Amino acid sequence: MDASFLKTGTIQTQLDRLMLQLRWQAGRLGTIGKIGLGLIVVAGIYFFSAVLPQDSDLQKLKERAETLQLQELAKQSPGEMEGGKKLNSDQALQVFYDYFPRIDSSPFWIRELVQLAKKHGVDLSSSEYRLMNESDARLARYEMILPVKGRYPQIRAFMAEALVKVPAMAISAIALKRENITSDKLEVRLEINLYLNK
Repeated sequence: MDASFLKTGTIQTQLDRLMLQLRWQAGRLGTIGKIGLGLIVVAGIYFFSAVLPQDSDLQKLKERAETLQLQELAKQSPGEMEGGKKLNSDQALQVFYDYFPRIDSSPFWIRELVQLAKKHGVDLSSSEYRLMNESDARLARYEMILPVKGRYPQIRAFMAEALVKVPAMAISAIALKRENITSDKLEVRLEINLYLNK
């Protein structure tokens, strides 16, 4: 007899014994045990086929995000000046406040809004202005109510350019009104806040 044939026969015998043992153990489990064992097998298959690959993909995405964040920080680190000198928190805060125009420049910004309204063919009438100067705040808020009249494209262009030309300005509320359905003119009440450095 060939040695390989004997080896194959021995392996076959061991497999047969193992299968008999498994059948005997499965018979002892009962219906509920078989269902539980089936669920364990299905959960294992699901874990290895669906969850594990997604976990590795998630890890790759996290590593990629960290790399991109580090690259972005290397390009332009916040709190650094031109020469690479780091700013402390007080200096960075001062740079932030210095971005806002001085409180005495409010007439210039109002004049700028009036000129932009004229440029876009928007009528400004009876504007209201109020300076809100809270003692504990570093910025003053200049509240303006601008009633404007014009066609929709004109008003929209005026608002868009005003936000670009006056970067320290924010439109806090807009109310639109039309005289009648056929009119192409709108009456708009703009509530604007201009933030100024004290």
